[in-house]
Amino acid sequence: MADSVISRGQAVVEQGSSPSASTYLQVGFFQSAIIRLIDYYHTPGSVCAEHKWEKYLQTSTDSIKPYLLNATKDASYPLDRLSTGKGLLHQFEEYHTSTASEALHSLRESINLQNKNALGGYWYFEYPNWSYLDGMYSLIPFLLTYTAHFDPKNESVTDDVIHQLDLLWTHCYQNESGLLVHGYDASKTASWASPVTGASPIVWDRSLGWYMMALVDSLDFSTPFPQRLSDYLQRRLVQLAESVISAADPKTGCWWQVMTFPNKQGNYIESSGSAMFTAALFKAARLGYLPEKIASEARKAAGKCYNHIVDAFVVKNENGTLDYNGTVSVCSLNSSASYEYYVSQPLLYNSVHGTAAFVHASLEHEMLENAEGSSRK
Repeated sequence: MADSVISRGQAVVEQGSSPSASTYLQVGFFQSAIIRLIDYYHTPGSVCAEHKWEKYLQTSTDSIKPYLLNATKDASYPLDRLSTGKGLLHQFEEYHTSTASEALHSLRESINLQNKNALGGYWYFEYPNWSYLDGMYSLIPFLLTYTAHFDPKNESVTDDVIHQLDLLWTHCYQNESGLLVHGYDASKTASWASPVTGASPIVWDRSLGWYMMALVDSLDFSTPFPQRLSDYLQRRLVQLAESVISAADPKTGCWWQVMTFPNKQGNYIESSGSAMFTAALFKAARLGYLPEKIASEARKAAGKCYNHIVDAFVVKNENGTLDYNGTVSVCSLNSSASYEYYVSQPLLYNSVHGTAAFVHASLEHEMLENAEGSSRK
């Protein structure tokens, strides 16, 4: 799947073009998938595609880097821009590229310039006072890795990370499902905002997938920080994992576009969010982030969804490449945020969101299988 995306030239900014707001996430998210592949296949042995992956990563990073050297301009893009930090850090560590370092520092400075609501929550994008689950996947791991590498004496980052995650949790948590809705408006003036919490009304699978992956990936980077950070991340992850597992469709094992209305007219099993939950559950189980009973349920749930994803959404082309179907294009709170809105957005083919999520899910599936095989031996 990774080779297929590379063969199509995706996740690279074409020379002379101006990247859209969503380009930064498309590039950064797929870069993170490639880095995971490179890291995994470096040991115990290499694979034929490894050189191609590294070359692609450099091309992709070089293509986006010129647009990340101005902190003020960076701050005008969604928090998703920070997902490009993984590729930049890889380039800086492997090749000591000065412009990669400059871009990393600009991205970090842009967080200081990011608008905040009255509660201290970062705006996701340009919409005043609106915070989305989506931005946490890019924001939190970047903040932690940057601080560990370049600013280890910064003691405020732990509190900021917990604060950002907790604001979304407390405002977006849905008591009846144990899941989180898409986002909230701190001013409570949006047409969709709850008059009590400011929360939007719909649990969208991909936005919650971003948030759940943020919890899992952030635990990877939490070791240099005070214990209260990993304690918080793990507590929220365990709580969310139980609710996500309970929300899985009994037939397919995967997750609905609007998670709290299974089988409702217009609703459907959505492939990108399903792949994100699959990857997050596999990884959380593999690394011991879940109690054993929940870990066992997570492995079972993720395995069932993974099999359905492969059967239903992965397309084998005659030229040997793979496509990935069933990924919703985009859902924004700059809308009615109604059920009808979420189920009427178009589906994309060859979506980088979907394919990168599938690469993550596939690699986690393989790693867990190998780990369990070794333990059985």
